[in-house]
Amino acid sequence: MCLAVPGKVIEIYSANGARMGKVDFGGVVREACLDFLPEIEVGDYTIVHVGFGISRLDEEEARSTLELLKEIEGSVEEAADKGSAHEAGVARSSPLTTRERLGSAERKRRPSG
Repeated sequence: MCLAVPGKVIEIYSANGARMGKVDFGGVVREACLDFLPEIEVGDYTIVHVGFGISRLDEEEARSTLELLKEIEGSVEEAADKGSAHEAGVARSSPLTTRERLGSAERKRRPSG
């Protein structure tokens, strides 16, 4: 699965006959081919897939998408923190070790007789 993250074009240049650019993804700068986006200019936002700019976004749409991604990231981190706390609590309260629990499960699967 791919996640489309808007990046801001900070430089445009030509390399080996291709229209190239440097795109800033929140502080991470990557090179991308911009041949598919002849109208894009420095300061515009783009979506890059496997090194190629595939669409141009206006600044409002890009910022809205970036804010939504930040909200998702915060929700995921919060859920992970809650999950880790729950798992840690279960691990501390359980008198059985992992090996003991696995052995118990194995005994339950064996046919009696």
